[in-house]
Amino acid sequence: MSTDTLKVEKLSRELHGELCIPGDKSISHRVAILAGLAKGKTTVANFLCSEDCLHTLAAMQQLGAVIEQEPNVRSFAITGTGMHPTAPQKEIDCGNSGTGMRLLAGVLAALPFKSRLTGDASLCSRPMGRIIEPLELMGAIITAHGIKPGCAPLEIEGRGLHSLEYTLPMASAQVKSAILLASMFTKEAITVHQPSRTRDHTERLFAHFGIPCTTCNNGLTIRTEGAALPVASNIAIPGDFSSAAFWMIAACMIPGSKLILRRVGLNPTRTALLHVLRRMGANIEIVDERTSCEPSGDIIVRSSTLHGTELKKEEIPNLIDEIPILSIAAAFAEGKTVIRHAAELRVKESDRIRTVVTNLRAMSGDVEEFDDGMIITGGAPLTGCELDSFGDHRIAMSFLIAGLRAEGTTILRHCKNIDTSYPGFEGHLRQLLQ
Repeated sequence: MSTDTLKVEKLSRELHGELCIPGDKSISHRVAILAGLAKGKTTVANFLCSEDCLHTLAAMQQLGAVIEQEPNVRSFAITGTGMHPTAPQKEIDCGNSGTGMRLLAGVLAALPFKSRLTGDASLCSRPMGRIIEPLELMGAIITAHGIKPGCAPLEIEGRGLHSLEYTLPMASAQVKSAILLASMFTKEAITVHQPSRTRDHTERLFAHFGIPCTTCNNGLTIRTEGAALPVASNIAIPGDFSSAAFWMIAACMIPGSKLILRRVGLNPTRTALLHVLRRMGANIEIVDERTSCEPSGDIIVRSSTLHGTELKKEEIPNLIDEIPILSIAAAFAEGKTVIRHAAELRVKESDRIRTVVTNLRAMSGDVEEFDDGMIITGGAPLTGCELDSFGDHRIAMSFLIAGLRAEGTTILRHCKNIDTSYPGFEGHLRQLLQ
């Protein structure tokens, strides 16, 4: 469990060492759901035991899946329901997880009973209309009971769903995946068109669990064939690339550093940050690449002199989670870094445009805010100070990394939220600082 307040000092030496990155968050959510629906028993290695993913695992237990914990705390045996989930006896609590809620809604929309999804105050303020629309077009009845329109708690009346051909209004892997998960219960084909490629973990896991799914048009169109029965299949989850990003940028910007990050997921729909950092001058090497369900490898990062860049519109969807920590790299890089077309950041665990801008300015950073992003002029020293995480795990971790290079002491309040995605972050930080 993370301490609520964490403090770091400016490092007077380089970072050296290696880390085994915890399991991928996005994949862990999806594996919990698909293994929980499958016929048979699936052993899952390197499951991310974060608060978010454990909420999804608990939800599948409420729907009838049986979870047996292996001797290794990150390894579970999941016996699925064979596509016959049972009605939950109480509302399903998704905690702080937008991914969990949106994906579970896709499953529940197809089931012949009423259910209710809820979460914490942050989750219940985030937009769910984007999944409600396509699921209702398929035949479900979903009522949003949140304080704001289209927000959780969600009451879902599942029913037999029908065919749909749907074009996503925004690039969203969560909306795509909600539709694809619902499609497993339909008798007819489902087709999803997306404006740009998003992370394809669901499609890869469909193949892993034997669910027919085809893609075309350079991955922009996905089609399923209707009713499917996933078959249990053991899986080892690679390390989370978004979690590795914090250490990649720490090693880049702290002179003399070299870090090795082991067994990190290298799905090409997730690694846009690698291309951006290399464009900024980062010295990054990938070794020992391998592929099973997902590609992975070891990432070796050496310190380098970074310079600003302009993010391309098409890069944004596949590095949206890394923008907070990329903003820290931009603050220490020479010149301007332009981040636009990223309005989606405003509806994350916090308004990540506002929270990044607020904390960078508090550290004397030069940043200009826009409705859809920011321009950061780097190169001038940042100054350590007391900051708030705003209830957002990625903001907390990003500014702790900033504090390793900022002058003086940096204090981050409300850091327990780090456990929603990266339990063990504090331990890894201490390991590298020893």
